[in-house]
This record gives sequence, C-alpha cells and structure tokens, in this order.
Amino acid sequence: MHNVSYYLSQQARKQPDVPAVRAPIRTLPSGKIEYVTRTFAQLDAESSAVCRYFAQRGVHRGSRVLLLVRPGLDLIRIVFALFKMGAVPVTIDPGMGLRGLLRCVKRSEPEFVVGVPAAILVSRCFRPSFRSVRKRIVVGRAFTRDIERMAKETETYPAIDAGEDELAAILFTSGSTGPAKGVCYAHGMFAAQVESIRENFAIMPGEVDLPMLPVFALFNPALGMTTVVPQMNPSRPATVNPANIVRAIRQNAVTNSFGSPALWARIVSYCERSEIILPSIRRLLIAGAPVPPDLLLRLQAICPEGTLHTPYGATEALPVTSIHAAQVLEKAKARQAAGEGTCVGTPLKGIELKIIQPVDGVIADLSSTEALPAGAIGEIIVKGAVVTHAYDQLDLATREAKIIDETGAVWHRMGDLGYLDTEGWLWFCGRKAERVKTSDGWLYTDCCEAIFNAHPSVFRSALIGIGPENAVPAIVVEPETEAWPKSRDQRTKFIDELQKLGQQQAHTRQIKHFFFNHRFPVDVRHNAKIHRRTLAKMYQNKL
Repeated sequence: MHNVSYYLSQQARKQPDVPAVRAPIRTLPSGKIEYVTRTFAQLDAESSAVCRYFAQRGVHRGSRVLLLVRPGLDLIRIVFALFKMGAVPVTIDPGMGLRGLLRCVKRSEPEFVVGVPAAILVSRCFRPSFRSVRKRIVVGRAFTRDIERMAKETETYPAIDAGEDELAAILFTSGSTGPAKGVCYAHGMFAAQVESIRENFAIMPGEVDLPMLPVFALFNPALGMTTVVPQMNPSRPATVNPANIVRAIRQNAVTNSFGSPALWARIVSYCERSEIILPSIRRLLIAGAPVPPDLLLRLQAICPEGTLHTPYGATEALPVTSIHAAQVLEKAKARQAAGEGTCVGTPLKGIELKIIQPVDGVIADLSSTEALPAGAIGEIIVKGAVVTHAYDQLDLATREAKIIDETGAVWHRMGDLGYLDTEGWLWFCGRKAERVKTSDGWLYTDCCEAIFNAHPSVFRSALIGIGPENAVPAIVVEPETEAWPKSRDQRTKFIDELQKLGQQQAHTRQIKHFFFNHRFPVDVRHNAKIHRRTLAKMYQNKL
C-alpha cells in the first residue's frame, strides 16, 4: 500500500504504548515543561476519529483541504486523517505574510478550510481569495473534545489503497527566489521519502525527535519516532528562545533534531555560554542554507555522542545528497574557505544527479542538454523516487522546472548551480537566479561570499550585481553585532580589510565595492537563506 498513513497504523500495532507526540502546554515555575502526550495507538485512533468527523462534514477522497493549524498534536492527527481518507492537505508557510498566503490560497482552490479561529476569521474577511471554499472547520476546544470522545467510541477508519501517483498533498515552497509554488506530492513519493530518510540516516523506532521545521514532524509517526513539539514561533524560527529548545532536548532525552543553520547558531551559542552539553543527541540534521564548518565544530563539541548531517534537497526533491561533519572537516573545509563552493556530499541511494550547461527557460527533453565534465560549474538536475513531477496548476513553471528523458522519467532542475568533483562529491555554488554576470564572466554567491565571511567581524555577506547586463559586482556585509563600524575611519578600515581578502583569490579580485546592512532579508521557512535579489534592489543606486 502506498498510503503513507499505513505506517502510523503499523507503528500503533508494533509499539502501541510508546509516546508518538508530546506537545507543550506550559512551562512550570520549576522550569520543567508540561506536555500533553499521545501514544502511537492513541494517535492512530484519534486520526481515525478525525476521518469520521471530516466525513460527516463532506470531506471525501480528492477533497482539497487547506490547513491553517499551528504545529503540534492537532496538525499531526489531522494530516494523517486526510492521508487515510485520500483527501489532499494543502500547507502554506505561516511566515509568508497575508499577501503571500492569499495568493497561494487563491491558486490552490481548496474546498475546505481547517483552521484555528483566527484563521477562519481571515478566510471570511478575504472571501475573494477563499471563493472556492464551501465549508470551514474550526479547530478549537470543541473540536478536540469531539475527537477525543469519538476516538473512544469508533473503530479504526480503513485507509484508502492509494495509487502510487495519486495526489497526496500540496506543499508550498518558501518562495525564497520567486513566488511560492504548490508542489504536488504523490502517495508513492511520500512512501519513498520515508524509506530514504530511514535508510540513509539510520533512524530507528523508539527514537525521540525535536523537529524545528513543522513538515518534518509528519515523517516521525511513519518512522516510529516520538515527536516533541518545540516551543517556538514557526513563522519566525530564528527568533527562537534557545533555552526552550535546550530544556526540551534535556527533559525528553531527544536523540534527533532538524533545524536551519540560523537556529543551531543561536542554540550552540547559548550552550557555550551556559556550559551545557547534550549527550542524548545521536543525530543532528542541519539544512536550509549552507552550513559553515566552524558551526559544525562548535555543535560537535556540545553533542559529543552525535553525528551531524547536512543534507541537500528542496521541497520538490528531498533528500538528494548528504554529508556529515567529519567529512566536511576532513575533505571540504579548506576548499570551501578558498571559495570552491559548499560541499553537500554524494547522491543518496536511489538518486541520479547530473550537471548540465545552464539554460534559461524550458528544456523540452534531456537529450537536448549538454552534460558538463567534473569540475565544471553548471545547473544541478536530479532524478529519483523522491522527485516530484509537477507544480499545482502552474503548467509553465512545471515545464521550466522539469525535464523528461527518453524513458519518460522526470528530472527536476534544482535551480542551483554547482559541480561534481573527480570523486563524485557535489559542490554547491549558489542559486542560478543569484549569480552575477560581469564583464569578466560569471560570479557565484557561495564561492565569493566564503572569502569575505572569513573576516572575524563579518556575520555573513551577500554577493550582488549593480546594473543590468555585465553588472558591477559588490558585497553587502552584515557585521557581527558588536562590530558595526561607528565612524568613517572604522568603516574605511573595515572595507580595506575586506578588499585585501578579496585580492587573495582570483575570482574575487574584481570586487571593489562594499556596503553594510544591519539585518539581511531572509526566507520565511528557515530564516537562513539570504534574499540577495532584494538586497541588490536596495543598493542599485548607491555607487
């Protein structure tokens, strides 16, 4: 059976009394977090109760159901209920803002809205965007009371036998380099992702996970892992209070966690200041943006029993490659510092990966592409069971992002540039949309920024191009908080030091212009991907 909800029922039979979800209620005066807990058997029963509750209100196989529910117990049991029924959950990043949300809702045309009271109110106030909706279901105290009562009174709801290519969900991208797009997930693809994550990261039933990206919590019931819901605002993850995360890890003996580099940087700084180590951690997954090797070193010190992985992928194809900290520090650290890109590992089992000559617009078929040799920077394309086939109701975007080969298989264009070295390791050089064409050729974000990030007063930097074709390259710097230049002399000295760094590498010698910015615009999902095109617009008239 391809229906991913089958895995939850399987875990309910194998480990019925093991906690499946722990959701925080409040922090007690003692500092301990109080949780509401559901075992795998209870979660499976409650997801069946949600199926019956929704069926009574007209939800059926194929129904599009927009979810505007906070991450936690309600979201998990609702999503698995929709999978069981064959209905299609539609999820949109909460940090996208109202305008982006309304645009995504209007395009996805949901029949039902399931949400907290405030979200239901939004759906009524902005009716044009919600014109496809024929019923609203409020998730509040009455919903919880009814579901818990029905879970004790009704039998297990039988999961539909979904086809491998049957639409399972629509998950919107974060929109970091363009408008957010709904990605069509099939039931077979979800099943392939579960197996890929389980096999490639050696995840075992009985582990405890703290997922700091809500979508990853949806894999845990299928993997047999307990989900500990973190105390954080999912729309602003980088504002997380690291003490809450550390407290949750220690109190629940968390073995696994996923988060962006921006999140882990805050957490590791807190642990260093407080002299805390996290010995229960077996595995950290760090993704969403390139991960600095120094951050890996610091994390390894506070997680002495853990293996640190930096997987690479996208909403449209996940996971694609992975590399762990020891490999980064042994094989890649010096090369990354020299501006050779960010090493993201080797293709995972079941993934085929190619580097092709970058092309703007649609590529009709794979035979018309030019494969590049080892060491040549080009466009990254991937094929495998975890690769999605289409965007929702966006035919042109689908044709621009997908390539069909001679067997009819679909390759996804990652939108990223990189190269394979002679040993088969993939090196990420930056987003295709963010490269800068100068009179001397192309410059790539990761390759250039690494040179200037080596300055001890630089928190992060961003390559931008000023002007149209054959742009003037420039670097925008976000200094460390205490290192902001407060006088003209300090600014001049800072820029001189940056220019000297640039002169040390051939590919950065042409960069002569530097700007300072207090806080970079970043993506809503990870708060880690820099919006370089937004920065470029800000500085277009500054030369």
